[in-house]
Amino acid sequence: MSQTVSPAATSYAVLCAEVQRFHARQMQLLDSGEAEAWAATFTEDGLFAPPSLPEPVRGRAALAEGVRSAHAALAAEGETRRHLLTTAVVEEPAPEDADGAVRVRSYVQVVATRKGEAPRLLLMCVCEDVLVSEGGAWLVRERYVTRDDRP
Repeated sequence: MSQTVSPAATSYAVLCAEVQRFHARQMQLLDSGEAEAWAATFTEDGLFAPPSLPEPVRGRAALAEGVRSAHAALAAEGETRRHLLTTAVVEEPAPEDADGAVRVRSYVQVVATRKGEAPRLLLMCVCEDVLVSEGGAWLVRERYVTRDDRP
């Protein structure tokens, strides 16, 4: 599901709406375990640096494998996770950014639910993305995630 993007000509309100729509779709792909589709929301050499890993993950194949493994482990445990990305601050591309990169800083709540149990807030994180437009779609070039409960 692509959407046409022209960052230089897009009004700020439209840019924010596009980014919100992108993130909503991306988080739903992640939570449903659609590994390849989620990985395809990153650039080919996209970087994902979560606090749970000692080194960042780079490239779509590695990103997809991580989602497949994590989703299988959660399914085996009977747990569903939902990533709620909120309060996104979208920075318009700077004039010196020839590639039209957009920086987005947001809060992410990760809610975990097991069958028959009440949902619980598992994590509270800050997500910092660098998004670029490729082929008419927004993609993550870099994502850095920090957790509020860790230094």
